[in-house]
Amino acid sequence: MKKILLACSVIIITLATTTKANAQSIKIGMFDEESILQFMPGIEKVDSLLKQFMEDSLKHEYDDEMYLLQSKDSTLRADSSKMSPALRQTIKSEISQHLYKIQNWQQYQQQRLQMKQQELLRPFLEKIYGALQAIIVEQKYTHVFKKDVFLHIDKGEELMLRVLHRLNVPVPKEIEEQYKEFGIGAKTTPKPATAPKKG
Repeated sequence: MKKILLACSVIIITLATTTKANAQSIKIGMFDEESILQFMPGIEKVDSLLKQFMEDSLKHEYDDEMYLLQSKDSTLRADSSKMSPALRQTIKSEISQHLYKIQNWQQYQQQRLQMKQQELLRPFLEKIYGALQAIIVEQKYTHVFKKDVFLHIDKGEELMLRVLHRLNVPVPKEIEEQYKEFGIGAKTTPKPATAPKKG
């Protein structure tokens, strides 16, 4: 009986020690690229390029759809009796497609704008995530989550300041002061970073 109790005690102590060792090696970071995008040089051009895309491409596309709809509708009304049934059906089908696109233009336009925005933001996001990946490897983070995933997380580090510093982008004085406060860029052991103070 004593041998069984001794064996159980050894197993429990081993499990407790292993669990404690594993818990100590976990390093959690929080990150949100939106908070960094605003500091990226050249990001202000994205809005003007989106407006230009809307004016130069989407507006013309809408005007073309309206023209094609009206043109085909006029052709159908004027020459319907002279057309073969197959041609008449083809034109009606094309009119329906143009009408559907016009009726759902807001949704279509929004999708196109989102796709264009993703295309324009891609170079910025590649730089941001490249810097983040380097920090994750150097600082040995085991888990990195988007900030909005958790309501509260204890002992998680905000990685925004580290990524901004690595990217070497111009930041306001209060962010530079937070670099110093958390020892980012210094030779000393840094404190865990928190979200930037809003002032």
